[in-house]
Amino acid sequence: MNNIVENINRIRDELPSTVQLIVVSKTKPVEAIKTAFITGQRRFGENKALELAAKNEQIPNVEWHFIGHLQTNKVKYIAPFVTMIQTVDSFRLLKEINRQAKKYNRIIDCLLEVHLAQEEEKSGLRGDEIFRFLEMPERNVLQNIRLCGLMTMATNTDNKSLIRSEFRQLADIHKQIKQRFFADDSAFCELSMGMTDDYRIAVEEGSTMVRIGSGIFKS
Repeated sequence: MNNIVENINRIRDELPSTVQLIVVSKTKPVEAIKTAFITGQRRFGENKALELAAKNEQIPNVEWHFIGHLQTNKVKYIAPFVTMIQTVDSFRLLKEINRQAKKYNRIIDCLLEVHLAQEEEKSGLRGDEIFRFLEMPERNVLQNIRLCGLMTMATNTDNKSLIRSEFRQLADIHKQIKQRFFADDSAFCELSMGMTDDYRIAVEEGSTMVRIGSGIFKS
């Protein structure tokens, strides 16, 4: 467990103050999360709705980020407490998040997931799809969600130039969207990109959130 504390502190020391560390705690036992919690870490990422709901009951005062593919019928399990859903990849999902958040008189922060990786199986909005998504008039009546930025997963490769180009592309898309749709909205400011093997590149390309799991929980 001491390794968890050492790894979190090391990574924190590396990150600029403008970058949030999301500790990816999926599949990890509650005891390991509590060890990370002792260091002052409050932001954790999970990718299974039911597992997240169970952990939320055991660990209070956590800022939970949902970072996996989310089915619409699972939103209800996390809507009462989740801080941010980083993987919105359809308008149908966004509407369901809004519907469930309204039940609890909450506003849930969301990121739009953008597909830039070479792997076809990865989720996310592609190409001009994200702009068509944002142009939908119906989006303006969703009062219980707040769009805060974009998220992506880079290609799983050792090619650092490719990874950098994907992160740079996301930053460019974010800039276009900010200017076109959110120029007066300070909440739209987040770029969630970078994991254990590529977070340093992501930070160099403008990431404001890095999602690190194995780099923290490894022995």
